[in-house]
Amino acid sequence: MTDTKKDVCRQVVVTGLGLVTPVGIGVQTTWDALLQGISGISRITSFDASAYPCQIAGEVKDFDPLTYVDKKDVKRMDRFTQFAVASSTMAVEMAALRISPEQAHRYGCILGVGFGGLATLEHNHENLLRAGPQRISPFFVPMLIANMASGHVCMRFGLRGPNSCVTTACAAGTHAIGEAYKIIQRGDADVMLSGGCEAAITPLGVGGFCAMRALSTRNDAPQHASRPFDKARDGFVLGEGAGVPDSILSAFLIADGKLQDNKKIFVLYVFYNSSL
Repeated sequence: MTDTKKDVCRQVVVTGLGLVTPVGIGVQTTWDALLQGISGISRITSFDASAYPCQIAGEVKDFDPLTYVDKKDVKRMDRFTQFAVASSTMAVEMAALRISPEQAHRYGCILGVGFGGLATLEHNHENLLRAGPQRISPFFVPMLIANMASGHVCMRFGLRGPNSCVTTACAAGTHAIGEAYKIIQRGDADVMLSGGCEAAITPLGVGGFCAMRALSTRNDAPQHASRPFDKARDGFVLGEGAGVPDSILSAFLIADGKLQDNKKIFVLYVFYNSSL
């Protein structure tokens, strides 16, 4: 690796991936489901949505946070953060990253989050109304705020480089990946974990989008509800999950175009820009 900003043209590649999605846990499981045309959209099961105009969503199924997080820490993380840690763990393992204390300041994380800990907010608000302020959890704020996803990822892997969060609604994950690319390109880091995570399928989250009349109401045909470019489109479908690719400076590249340690390249970044 390099600890200098003198590189004129720093190419950036992706060498590891991690996914937690409504169609599977893990990259291969998700990819296989997509190739088979499997939809992850179904009736909402996390709460009783019978009174809502929209009763469907893309829920992550069979996710066990204890596979990736200690039992003590699970209670201190909202679901969106659990997704982030899980997908980051997959990406780090796939890339076979070895993060030494001497190089930790050259590794960082930037994640995109739309809402943050909405379920945590609802739960603590219920406690407040039912039993007063003394029933608010001391972990309420750390579990709520959006930047704790990247914070927990950095603590998990000992990353001491750039650590940030992008909150730009549906574009947050894309913006985070683009900004990670720019961070590496300008020499502020050599490796970045980046992507997006969300867990907003809650009574308030679904209710808010229903009030906007933004969600599809094809409750009898959930697998055909998400049709963004269709003439008969009647709204979008809310989903949850996380996806984290790790981006890495191609200074690791050697003459024959292969990464040291035989790392596999999934993506070569070419350009990133954002505008209105």
